[in-house]
Amino acid sequence: MAIVNDPVSDLLARIRNAALARHELTRLPASNLKRAVAELLKQEGYVADVRTEEWGPKKHSTLTIVLKYSNERKSAFEGLRRVSRPGRRVYVRHDQIPRVLSGLGVSILSTSHGLMTDREARQRKLGGELLCEVW
Repeated sequence: MAIVNDPVSDLLARIRNAALARHELTRLPASNLKRAVAELLKQEGYVADVRTEEWGPKKHSTLTIVLKYSNERKSAFEGLRRVSRPGRRVYVRHDQIPRVLSGLGVSILSTSHGLMTDREARQRKLGGELLCEVW
C-alpha cells in the first residue's frame, strides 16, 4: 500500500469513490483518527456500519465501512469535503463554526475533548480544527 500524507482525505476519498461506484463497503488501513471520523459518520446516519477487522494475507488491521443507500440506490450523503488540509489548517472558535447547508449537513471537528460534530462542539462551547463537512 502507498503511504498517505493525509489520512482523513484518504478516508473521505475512498468513501466518496465507493459510493459513486455503488459498492456495498470499502476497506482501508485502520487508525484511531479514521475510526473516530467513521464512527461519527455512522452516528449521524451517513454510513451503515463501521468495523475493524484483520484482513488480507498479512492480517493487517483494516477499517471496513459499510455504505448506506436509499431504496433507489442513492447514497445517504451528497458530498464530503475536506476543510482543513496539511497545507492549510483551519481552526475555528465555537461561535465561528459554520453551519453546513443551514444545519442539514454536519461538520466534524477535532477539539481538545476529541472528535465531535459541529452541533456538539457548539453546545459544549468548544472550538478546534475543522476537519471536514458532510451533507
